[in-house]
Amino acid sequence: MGPVQWRRVVSRPALVAAAVGSGSAVGAAAGSVAAAAYFARRVLTPDELQPDNVMILDHDADSVTFRATLDTTGPGRYGVWLSGGLGHARVGEVLLQDPMTVTRELIAVDRGELAPGPARWNQYYYWDRPSVSLGLPEEDVSVLSDVGGLPGWVVRPEPAVPATGDWAVLVHGRGARKEETLRAVPVLRRAGWTSLVAAYRNDRDAPPGPDGRYNLGLSEWRDIEAAMGYAVSHGARRIVLMGWSMGGAVVLQALDRSPLAERVVGVCLDSAVLDWGVVLRHHAHVHRVPGPLARMATDLMGSRGSRRLVGVHEPLDVARTDWVARADELTRPMLVIASDGDDFVPIGPAVAIAGRRPDLVRFERWQVARHCREWNEDSVRWERAVADFLASV
Repeated sequence: MGPVQWRRVVSRPALVAAAVGSGSAVGAAAGSVAAAAYFARRVLTPDELQPDNVMILDHDADSVTFRATLDTTGPGRYGVWLSGGLGHARVGEVLLQDPMTVTRELIAVDRGELAPGPARWNQYYYWDRPSVSLGLPEEDVSVLSDVGGLPGWVVRPEPAVPATGDWAVLVHGRGARKEETLRAVPVLRRAGWTSLVAAYRNDRDAPPGPDGRYNLGLSEWRDIEAAMGYAVSHGARRIVLMGWSMGGAVVLQALDRSPLAERVVGVCLDSAVLDWGVVLRHHAHVHRVPGPLARMATDLMGSRGSRRLVGVHEPLDVARTDWVARADELTRPMLVIASDGDDFVPIGPAVAIAGRRPDLVRFERWQVARHCREWNEDSVRWERAVADFLASV
């Protein structure tokens, strides 16, 4: 889940127009339902549009100058999509900054041509399959789920590491791509784990679900169960599940519902959605959606009678995603990585789960990193935390 996707979740004018569409009490009630349904649909609808969102002003052999934004001024290293996504460059730390511009280290131009003009920020840093982005050999695989074949990549451990039957299933976030998870592959490979970079329904390169909408992990877990089954059928004896953002919600549903969860020995969560109710209320507040409308949207998602208003195939019980309330049900060791600077998935549930289950949860708390950018800000710390956790399980 990224800033671009969430910015377009809600249109304030559309909500207001729907909510006040009639002067009568009946009309106002109908308008409120319409506004709540609109909010719910926007949350659940995959967004295919990936517009340019930063401006390159100048560059030389060693640096790139951008118009200053929250993205371009953040600490760490990032990617930049060029020429409508056909090219890609990577940039490092900030070298110079003023109120209007920021100049960053140029790490590499991976393909295409770097030139002044619009571009798109890539917080994944990596831009293509493992063999291209990381120089590591991958295997293209197809994981069969109830919606069809789901494309994935398998990356084996280093040749010198004996085969152990340890597999990690890596799950990206809402509106993201498989490349989001590649940051974990090198540390897993060094530790002797086989990585399965998984896709799920409604990804750009995967089949849609029955309703073509995100289900907050409440149906996507079946695809991750299928990935776990693929791993087991190919020699996995122990599994670690790793999830970013909504991918964390997907992972936790798979852990809760799948019989294959008996193979899971640990869970790594990065900026994960641990309670969709908190996330939905947060974004309603950010977009100035009235609280009652946000609560009504959640009710509409979960009601069998109104599910067609929000376009879902089966009701979505948001309460089932509240792992703070369900913390006593957790049974596997967990590494929870979260940041106070995350303005898309509030840190509160991560803090609460760490407090409620110190027997299971290792909590790595960042202060500044924005959503899913802890690795970008301090990759050494992030990889050390993951490696230590893997060693502990």
